[in-house]
Amino acid sequence: TGVVSLSMLLMHGAAWLGLKTEGEIAARARRIGTVAGMVAAGGYLLAGLWLAVGIDGYRIVTEVVANGPSNPLYSEVARDTSWLAAYVTRPWIIVAPIAAFAGIAMAVRGLRAGREGTTLLWSKLAITGIVSSVGLTMFPFILPSSSAPDSSLTVWDASSSQTTLFVMLVATAIFMPLILAYTAWVYKVLWGKVTEDDVTGPGHSY
Repeated sequence: TGVVSLSMLLMHGAAWLGLKTEGEIAARARRIGTVAGMVAAGGYLLAGLWLAVGIDGYRIVTEVVANGPSNPLYSEVARDTSWLAAYVTRPWIIVAPIAAFAGIAMAVRGLRAGREGTTLLWSKLAITGIVSSVGLTMFPFILPSSSAPDSSLTVWDASSSQTTLFVMLVATAIFMPLILAYTAWVYKVLWGKVTEDDVTGPGHSY
């Protein structure tokens, strides 16, 4: 997981540097990003194989009460299956690993070809696929317990109360537009490439 996460983010950072810089820095970012992308793909594949044969999966034995109290001890959990069994019961979630591998492949191709905008978008798709595949594979489990499987935390056990969710909704409605406006302003101010003259030349940027 550490290797996949680090290499995935290195690839994405390299794609961003390729978009924002030029010259030697951009060339070096493309070289490092290409290697990082291949490491991410290999690590992701090995992680999938490990899940298939090396780690016991979890499943809820008792009937799920989605609107019941948030108490993990109300459910009985067994460790007698594979995590990849989720792809048998919900075949549509295969779209996540497909997006991950396709995004990595196209991002590496874009890095090697020197493309900028599309490479960053493909890298975003790879990250979305990798991260979402974890959640979709583990669903409904969020925090499985290896010492006491019945105490594993699921999405229903981790749910907040209606009052808490309403307070969060109000806070989101107030602050999300502010965050989006600030982010848009930052992107406008920092738009364009950072050249060598921007760093070494005289002026306000110096």
